[in-house]
Amino acid sequence: MIREAKLLRIIYTPLHGTGGVIIKPMLTRLGFNFQVLPEQDGFDGRFPTVKSPNPEYAEALTMAINLAQKEDADLVVATDPDCDRMGAAVRGKDGKMKLLTGNQIGSLLAWYRIKTLFDKGILNEQNAARAVIVKTFVTTDLQKAIAEHYGLRCVETLTGFKYIGAKLGKYERAIPEQLRQNYVDLAEQETRRLRLAHSSFYVFGGEESYGYSGADFVRDKDGNGAVIMFCEVAAYAKSRGQTVDELLDQIFATFGYFAEKNGSLVFEGAEGAKEIARLADSYSTKPFSQVLGSRVVEIKNFETNMIEDIEGDLIPKEKMSIFALEDGTRIAIRPSGTEPKIKYYLFAQRRRENARFDSIELSRIKVQVGEKLDRLWDWLQKDAESRLRENEARKTHS
Repeated sequence: MIREAKLLRIIYTPLHGTGGVIIKPMLTRLGFNFQVLPEQDGFDGRFPTVKSPNPEYAEALTMAINLAQKEDADLVVATDPDCDRMGAAVRGKDGKMKLLTGNQIGSLLAWYRIKTLFDKGILNEQNAARAVIVKTFVTTDLQKAIAEHYGLRCVETLTGFKYIGAKLGKYERAIPEQLRQNYVDLAEQETRRLRLAHSSFYVFGGEESYGYSGADFVRDKDGNGAVIMFCEVAAYAKSRGQTVDELLDQIFATFGYFAEKNGSLVFEGAEGAKEIARLADSYSTKPFSQVLGSRVVEIKNFETNMIEDIEGDLIPKEKMSIFALEDGTRIAIRPSGTEPKIKYYLFAQRRRENARFDSIELSRIKVQVGEKLDRLWDWLQKDAESRLRENEARKTHS
């Protein structure tokens, strides 16, 4: 794939942070054709060219996208200042630059890693059950569909890479002690052999908020590795005469169309914190029974229920509720741990058993699912207003 790496044109920005220290020499060593956005290449804690140096936000990638347009580049990759998260934009089949979501980036990486490991014979039907990807509960179910198609486990954790790291520690400890002496000094091929023979082989992990990991020797989200993995995916697409969004559509056509929408309601100050708590509690005391005409078929209350993951490990308590609807839609609701807001994660999907979507049908489904997610977010906002009015009325009469 060296030829494709050289043909691929990449714009990289470290957003005034540390990413360039490792990523620039790494891309050079691997033969990638890249250009660094000069205005954001130097360390500067004031972050003068962006409102926020966060690759989740479109604004942070604006200058890099403008350079990509000028240079006719294939993709933009950006890492946050401490280089643990990565965002990306790609040139679409229509010739325009297109931002990818964290869910889409993670799904591309998960699919490519699994497929490549099978292509190389490292994974096969006999050992696939010992391989695993790990994602958070609020990350797209497309990654679960991909893993299950290939026979891998998909383990779900709470938000935060510490939970993924804890799983990796568990998998290491499952290797017989005499075989894992000096584990951290062993080559990847040897640790992989041990995990496949005695434990679980971690293929990929990620969260929707632009954090990814492709190996167990880095037990946190890793922007350095994410950039290399994503550039390899883009080079693979280039080698097949595809754009990255065409490759993503191929994945949707195969596994089903999955789309997500995130929203939040902000409540400032001490009184706002109380409002968030009351609203969050209301989803526990008065859960949805149906949403937009679709019946709720499962409720997971992570604060009150004893919930185990598919490996039988108990999930720690957290103030979060997830509602699964009979039409395949999911709604996750939790107060933010760092900001004065309550967060909503909306998931919708359209799947067809044992059949692919053609391009015309996929385009139609994208519109339908997008409109559905917009209606769902409108409904949830109105429902939240109603819940808050009820809380206020109870306070007045008490």
